[in-house]
Amino acid sequence: MQLQGKTALIPGASRAIGRAIARKLAAEGVNLILPTFDWPESIQEMEQEFKGLKVEVLILPVDLREQQQVQNMAATIQQRFGGLHILINNIERGGMPIVHGSYDHAHNHDQWDLEINTTLKAKWLLVHHCLGLMKQSGSGTIVNISSIAALTGRSGPAALFFNDAYSAANRAVSSFTETWAREGAPTIRVNELMLGLIQHRHGEETRGWSAMQDDEKQRVVAHTLLQRTGLAEEVATAILFLVRDAGFMTGSVLRMDGGFCIGGEQVPIMPEGILTAAKEGPVVKK
Repeated sequence: MQLQGKTALIPGASRAIGRAIARKLAAEGVNLILPTFDWPESIQEMEQEFKGLKVEVLILPVDLREQQQVQNMAATIQQRFGGLHILINNIERGGMPIVHGSYDHAHNHDQWDLEINTTLKAKWLLVHHCLGLMKQSGSGTIVNISSIAALTGRSGPAALFFNDAYSAANRAVSSFTETWAREGAPTIRVNELMLGLIQHRHGEETRGWSAMQDDEKQRVVAHTLLQRTGLAEEVATAILFLVRDAGFMTGSVLRMDGGFCIGGEQVPIMPEGILTAAKEGPVVKK
């Protein structure tokens, strides 16, 4: 997909991963639509960074959980840019058990709904109100960003990070990915990037990571084949591949977790086998 002059909608660009993706696409000549909601200090930083770029940048406040606000945003995109080519569906909210504790706590009264509405409903609203706009533009691509919480749930070393509602919502995203790939074909490709523990997103530089004991952090790293967490820049590079280079890919889910879901178990040395011993006689160990 030729990116120069195209237009991309990227929620979450005030935070590390969305910011890295927006930066990467802007460098390719892509115009940016960046909806914002909370994190005022991060929004201010983002505005300063993207001020004066050669591409056009539209930053506007939108609660992506509210249908009317998403509809209004889609109308604004149509009026301002005349179309939309790229949607990076990067919106979620997941309470970490190590930070929030049980849903039964009074301070978590709305946490379940927040996780479902932000991680799942908002993604659906964005595609529901933008897919037609993308089809009118002739061609395009959607990338859903999800989490390996869909696979691990609240278990193993990841149990401190992934809440129940957040995990369930992320599993549902893959269903959306397949449905939207069918609805978008043949002109709109839809793929999914399922993330593991990334710095600024469940990894370092988050409240949850800071709250962990050293041995808990070590267990997480030991369970990851690459022995580290991921970087926002690595996520942005993968997104660029899916948007620009993966022209024959749609309905696919790529997992980017450093091997966390496989686990860090060692592969043992191949045994001699009982058939070898039976046919060749006892194996003499030297």
